Amino acid sequence: MKRATLFFIMGLVALCLSAQNDSTLFMRQLCALEGVSKVEPLESTRFQEKYVMKLEQQVDWKTCSKGTFGERIIVGLKGLDKPTVIVTEGYFAYYGLRPDYEEELSRLFDANVILCEYRYFAESVPVPTNWDYMTVDNSLADYHHVRQVFGHLFTGKWISTGISKGGQTTMFYRATYPDDVDVSVSYVAPLNRAIEDGRHEKFLAKQVGTKEERKTIEKAMQELMKRKSELMPLFHDFCVKHNYQFYLPEEDIYDYCVLEYPFALWQWGTPVNTIPSIDADNATWFSNLTEVASPDYFSYPNQYAPFDVQAIKELGYYGYSLKPIKKWTSLKSTKGYLKQIMLPDSLRHYDFDPTLYKRTVKFLKEEDPTHIFIYGEIDPWSSSGVCTWLNCKKKENMRVYVQPRGSHTTRINTMPDDMRKDIINRLTKWLK
Repeated sequence: MKRATLFFIMGLVALCLSAQNDSTLFMRQLCALEGVSKVEPLESTRFQEKYVMKLEQQVDWKTCSKGTFGERIIVGLKGLDKPTVIVTEGYFAYYGLRPDYEEELSRLFDANVILCEYRYFAESVPVPTNWDYMTVDNSLADYHHVRQVFGHLFTGKWISTGISKGGQTTMFYRATYPDDVDVSVSYVAPLNRAIEDGRHEKFLAKQVGTKEERKTIEKAMQELMKRKSELMPLFHDFCVKHNYQFYLPEEDIYDYCVLEYPFALWQWGTPVNTIPSIDADNATWFSNLTEVASPDYFSYPNQYAPFDVQAIKELGYYGYSLKPIKKWTSLKSTKGYLKQIMLPDSLRHYDFDPTLYKRTVKFLKEEDPTHIFIYGEIDPWSSSGVCTWLNCKKKENMRVYVQPRGSHTTRINTMPDDMRKDIINRLTKWLK
């Protein structure tokens, strides 16, 4: 063993030992887990004890010589023999630091929580950062390792869960490591088949809401384009004030904000009746645009760049239809916009590989895991969700629930009473 490596390990041990001077038994148990370091207590109004720590993970699980990084993990304790929720977060985990943090499933089933920050986000970034290893399979191996390490402490049933990209990750995790957990719950999780999937545009144009609502939104988009010359000074000042920078001209970004408008409005369940009237002033229309589809979504530095890389490589995304604003826009095409707008030149060379999509579809069609999928009816992400094609009639376990008029904020407790009771009864049975 090299001397520098020996000193590093001794330093980690000393750090954990010093933290144990005033620690609880559970904190000492956490410190003793292989690969765990920097265990720090957190305030909590929901758990008996709560800690944030780092877990050593491989940068590339196929080639361990590529080095390691520390993944941020937040653990909330309710009882070592109680169920444990492993949150397959798809992005950041900072929200778990709040004293009032608790997952819905933890509340429902008095369960422990292990919140795992996704690789390449926030405090969980390998250095140096090689984007070739930002893959779904590497992230799933991270979660599998979490399960192996913390499984030495938590002896009850295990539940994997996540929201949106985290819900995708729960889906992929169950398909790849089906025996790691006893139950899975994916919230509002899309399963896209291309960089620009194609189903979202049709959903927004012909399926979501009512015909009158869709027409109102289309007219709003057109009104925003008709007023573009008047609103661009406000748009420019807004971007300068917030220090937004773009890879495309501001005039094009304005048009993309208008294209994003219907997707964002439906995704978050913004009432259509909040759209200004045609005779409203420019300030009102501009405020509405920035509240629904703010230009910060297209700006850089982009904290969601790790997701955008994955969207291009494996996860897919949605496209835009120019049809509603074609008369007023100078954009000739939006094809390939994700690379052009969201990423620097150095990260645009990746191409989409449908292997993950095909593998997951095959698993869900052929197998019958104890897995619940939850969607919102008006959420555009539902148009590429498994709710559009997965037939559970012949399956004993797997179920899909769609909340009427539900958005991307759909959860178990927002469901109609009959659906909510059915979900909870099914989960309760699986967790016995």
